Amino acid sequence: MAQLPQIRVPATYLRGGTSKGVFFRLEDLPELARMPGPARDALLQRVIGSPDPYGKQIDGMGGATSSTSKTVIVSRSSRPDHDVDYLFGQVAIDQAFVDWSGNCGNLSAAVGPFAIAGGLIDPARLPRDGIATVRIWQANIGKTIIAHVPMTGGAVQETGDFELDGVTFPAAEVQLEFMDPAAEEEGAGGAMFPTGNLVDDLEVPGVGTLKATMINAGIPTIFVEASAIGYTGTELQDAINSDAKALAMLETIRAHGALRMGLIGSLDEIATRQHTPKVAFVARPADYVASSGKPVTAGDVDLLVRAMSMGKLHHAMMGTAAVAIGTAAAIPGTLVNMAAGGGERQAVCFGHPSGTLRVGAEAALVDGTWTVTKAIMSRSARVLMEGWVRVPAG
Repeated sequence: MAQLPQIRVPATYLRGGTSKGVFFRLEDLPELARMPGPARDALLQRVIGSPDPYGKQIDGMGGATSSTSKTVIVSRSSRPDHDVDYLFGQVAIDQAFVDWSGNCGNLSAAVGPFAIAGGLIDPARLPRDGIATVRIWQANIGKTIIAHVPMTGGAVQETGDFELDGVTFPAAEVQLEFMDPAAEEEGAGGAMFPTGNLVDDLEVPGVGTLKATMINAGIPTIFVEASAIGYTGTELQDAINSDAKALAMLETIRAHGALRMGLIGSLDEIATRQHTPKVAFVARPADYVASSGKPVTAGDVDLLVRAMSMGKLHHAMMGTAAVAIGTAAAIPGTLVNMAAGGGERQAVCFGHPSGTLRVGAEAALVDGTWTVTKAIMSRSARVLMEGWVRVPAG
């Protein structure tokens, strides 16, 4: 058998929010991987260590969870009023595909810092000290993200005292603005509410008829009431992820919601669309103890949310799902808004398995249609390792 040498590709391993992934400059990728297609997907899978029937990603950079099986490609933008283009690839763990159907809101926080450090931003636009504004084109969903990145001494400031539940150590705060976050998903007609309703009756065989808010904002998300599926909204990961019956039920809800939203044409398509849509359940505030041992009281939050990602309950909250939560909370009549007490609001603080998170959204009713101009939240980011990642040639 011929022995193939390893090739090395410049890469940076970054944490962004409560996720981490391998970041590449487009120009540094092998030539065949600079264009979308099988060569690019194969490279990224091998980098992460997929497909892995053991589900561990031992022979790669992935961490065998939805939060750590991630890749990012960044390039200078050819679009006016943007600095960089950002493409996100969610690598399946035990299957051979990369899902390009949505964004990662958490890793969005690391795109600005990576672009600055990688020389992709015009130096004339960067302050030596202060806040750098990086205008990002999110290529997966065709949306603009504005990142406000702290700078000290001409370099990205990574350390600080900003604390983010789900991340062990404090770091510097990176503020993100997700502009016009209603997703323009294929098959959904670009509508924030693809069914035309704030709440639908969603028929799910074997589960029943559930009240559901299905929204395209940040990432397509299906919200149901926790009580309708036997939960309180205070659950931690083990309560869901160790229950095969619960996981199957939630995946069935996700499949039927995706079909109702027009994101898939038949139920069997959901197997190759792991990243989107998300399914989440909401509840009124209640006391619970977060996964870190930190107590969260009902008075700390406006509502409780638990969200599924890649078939498992997320350990905290996906950034894009937080955008969906903030957007839906700002619109009276959605299940999210009602769980938060109803009425008009511009920000919401919700409880998740790791603690709490605040997200804001600016919503307005224009000619009978709800529009959201932007959603706002704070994350943090930090370089974990930089250099080259190695993969076998071929």
